[in-house]
Amino acid sequence: MYKKFFVLTAVMLLMALTLFGCGNQPPAENESGSGNETGDVSYDGEIKIGFMMPLTGSEATYGKDMENAMKMAVDEINAEGGILGKKIVTVSGDTAADPQQSTSAAAKLVSADVTAVVGGYSSGATLPTLNVFADADIPQVIPVANSTKIIDENPGNAIQINGTGYHQAEKAVELFEDVWGVETVAIVHQGDGYSEDLAKLTKEAWEEAGHEVVAVEVVNKGEQDFSSLVTSIKSKNPDAVYWTAYYADGALLIKQLRQGGYQGEIAVGDGSNSPKLMEIAGAAAEDVVCTSNPMVEYLPAAKEFMENYKARYNQDPGPYSSLSYDGVYLLRDAIERAGSTDKAAILQALKETEGFEGISGETTIAENNALANSNFVLLEARGGEWHLID
Repeated sequence: MYKKFFVLTAVMLLMALTLFGCGNQPPAENESGSGNETGDVSYDGEIKIGFMMPLTGSEATYGKDMENAMKMAVDEINAEGGILGKKIVTVSGDTAADPQQSTSAAAKLVSADVTAVVGGYSSGATLPTLNVFADADIPQVIPVANSTKIIDENPGNAIQINGTGYHQAEKAVELFEDVWGVETVAIVHQGDGYSEDLAKLTKEAWEEAGHEVVAVEVVNKGEQDFSSLVTSIKSKNPDAVYWTAYYADGALLIKQLRQGGYQGEIAVGDGSNSPKLMEIAGAAAEDVVCTSNPMVEYLPAAKEFMENYKARYNQDPGPYSSLSYDGVYLLRDAIERAGSTDKAAILQALKETEGFEGISGETTIAENNALANSNFVLLEARGGEWHLID
């Protein structure tokens, strides 16, 4: 009797695994056609596209938002017949915003034999993936990561569609000089590819404009106690402080600066443009200004996208959703211009992009394989929300 029960239980367990096991794959290893049915659309084969973003770790909120927007674009394109008659299937790689895990995730996408990749959130984690994809001749559209180090180290297989560190430093100078009218600035970064690059470029641009940087400070990621930094900054008495890293730690610094009595202006870079900065910092975030890529709520062409995103995911799209969405459509545009799924032809078409109209605005790729014109804006925190500074 016991043996029969054991056999029956084993069979039932095997059936359960067969029926449901495939539906519970983690996002980092997931391969799928789309989130929705494509109805009666017929396809002439498939084209596999890789996604790269942080789906775990401190930046997972940004990463999931990027993936959501990309999947929306894929579903829309598939519903229209795909690319060159081929259905898009996708594979997502979880970078966790970590260089080592990013390298592993990139290797997985290469092993999956993707035709192209859309992805790249944090610059420090994107840099080591460049050669992984270049060695496999895979073209990459980088929608978010914008360090100028990517320009310098790009082997030629990737394009950046977000404004670069040069553009953001220019916008920071505009804020300090034209909006605030300050003379002295302290800059704080975390030593990673993105925040250190932005700090360096901003220092150079501010000093070239004839002003003074009284301090450039470096803190560790995940640091909780900024008391010694606050004391140091207050002793130098800068007119403004510019945080160039990410929102989770930036919010704590802002809070402790205000608690410590610092009364000057505070600005943050686009890595801190999440509303969560205001949630964590609370009242201390009031009047903080962010140098940011264009937020979806201020993009007239993104109204329908916003409505569809909210209807599908029951939440508002995040700060990098529009660029990620555009990244997929730009890749489609390049493949169609190439008239082929040949990787070299796709890459050439991406580099020749001029005047592509997405919901984020116009994209033209410069000779350095980066966005030609700045897309940065100024946002001010008021009442727990970002507001565009005209």
